[in-house]
Amino acid sequence: MNALAVPEPLPVILDAEKTALLARLADGLAPEQLYWVAAWSAARASHARQGTSHPGNPAETARAQRLTILYGSQTGNAKRLAEQLAARGEAAGLPVRLVRADAYPQRELARETHLLIVISTQGEGEPPDDARGFVEFVLGKRAPRLADLHYAVLGLGDSSYPQFCAIGGLLDARLAELGASRFAPMGEADVDIDQVAVPWSAEALEQAREALGKMSSPSATHSATVHALPTRSMHSREQPFAATVLANQRIVSRDSERAVHHLELSLGGSGLRYAPGDAIGIWPTNPPALVEQWLQALRLDGAQEITHEGRTLPLAQWLGRERELTRLTRAFVAAHAAASGHADLMRVLRKEHAASFAELLASHQPIDLLRRHPVPWRADDLVAALRPLTPRLYSIASSPRAVGEEEVHLTVARVEYEAFGLPHLGAASAFLSSTEDDATVPVFIEANERFRLPADDSRDIIMIGPGTGVAPFRSFVQDRRETGARGRNWLVFGNRHFTRDFLYQVEWQEALKGGALHRLDLAFSRDGAHKVYVQDRLREQGRELYAWLEGGAHLYVCGDANHMAKDVHGALIDIAVAHGGHSPDAAREWLADLLTQGRYARDVY
Repeated sequence: MNALAVPEPLPVILDAEKTALLARLADGLAPEQLYWVAAWSAARASHARQGTSHPGNPAETARAQRLTILYGSQTGNAKRLAEQLAARGEAAGLPVRLVRADAYPQRELARETHLLIVISTQGEGEPPDDARGFVEFVLGKRAPRLADLHYAVLGLGDSSYPQFCAIGGLLDARLAELGASRFAPMGEADVDIDQVAVPWSAEALEQAREALGKMSSPSATHSATVHALPTRSMHSREQPFAATVLANQRIVSRDSERAVHHLELSLGGSGLRYAPGDAIGIWPTNPPALVEQWLQALRLDGAQEITHEGRTLPLAQWLGRERELTRLTRAFVAAHAAASGHADLMRVLRKEHAASFAELLASHQPIDLLRRHPVPWRADDLVAALRPLTPRLYSIASSPRAVGEEEVHLTVARVEYEAFGLPHLGAASAFLSSTEDDATVPVFIEANERFRLPADDSRDIIMIGPGTGVAPFRSFVQDRRETGARGRNWLVFGNRHFTRDFLYQVEWQEALKGGALHRLDLAFSRDGAHKVYVQDRLREQGRELYAWLEGGAHLYVCGDANHMAKDVHGALIDIAVAHGGHSPDAAREWLADLLTQGRYARDVY
């Protein structure tokens, strides 16, 4: 914009000098900045008409007239929802600011008037990594009184875990304790997110619109978002792309205890793009053998037509493609308990028996519950009670610079085990590991902005990835090799057996030989008299690891959240104490600071 467009007729005539001054001030401002100026000017005019003092700080005025949407996201779902909320809010004329939790200046919380939080809960009641600092601040003793704050919290979780939406619940309760007022009750969304999130979002935005409408003049309702919202690609979670299978290769020995497959998929013609560190979302189909087990156990006819929420499908198709059959949830346990009347099932659902409930979720699939406590389910009731099937995310194991933008690789461990006298399978892993060349797989890309290679390619990187957690580090090493990055690359890999489970062994050896990998430390837990894990190797090499980190290295961890990631985190604290001279509390603060800086990134699940 080169000049200030002045509307005609003007209610107040400005002289040429003031008009020219306004034009110079506006010259070069982006549209969102011009909206901000307009909002502040309108507020000044309103105060002038009322004979009150005008706002001295433009930022304070803009803050009082906006809805801040803050999100904490580990896998991208909370981020996606927050972006949708911001877009809907803007479309409704709300002044919106969208901000990630770790980018939010904590000092601003005391001055917020309207705050909407979207936050997920990970594993055993942990916050997402990008929200750890914010959660600790709000729950801690430094949190301010918030008598002027109106807020709403949307929690995301997975009801197959006992601590469902725990972090959202903690924040909701704590903000009320600090004196804030809810403008909408807390929402708790399961993995079928939209079922709760869509109606909750509509109500929460309406309440926010009414509240802000009372505070702001109409001309001030078009304040801009701080972060521009991304445009949606043609293919997405809701509209996946049918990717052709180019290769499906088992990459462990025949006598390995767990089958691991390397898959290569074509994205040709999709327009999908990804970067090292991103994930690929897969919409699976339940194993046909499992569907048959359900039909036999419940004595139901798979061809029976069932209508649910406006759709009519055969029961076998509902169970095969539309409903979650491998993950037990609190809702299904409660429905089955109510239908069966079994006292022991009712008992584990009570809060005082949380440990028993957690054990049930961890050890049983829904089919086990059906067999252990038989109930004559009606087909339509069963479809309504089961949770919708949801996509699974896999860390991408390739760099587009190395394999081309229209190809993507992933590493899949097939979940297959015996329990209660029956074979059990994982839905997505069985689906993927069984695919043949030229078959198609419904996919989408899930960006992971917090798990990126350093922008400065002279920085060293340390990658800790046991088992299939090594997948994103294959993409990292490929990418650093293709770009000629100057920093060193150190990989710490672990699995059960060297001869059976050394994933991508030849590639790592070639990378070492060619200089794309500078150091490789291995931990094979079942090859010796004593079990050795990646955290043990970290402690052994603690002095050098600490020196790399003090020299500016970036640290990455990928894999199991509930055990490995916690053990690695503990080992890093021990290393900082032993080789950095920190106290245990100072070591924790040092590690938290690395997390805040983005130099300690985790892709855990």
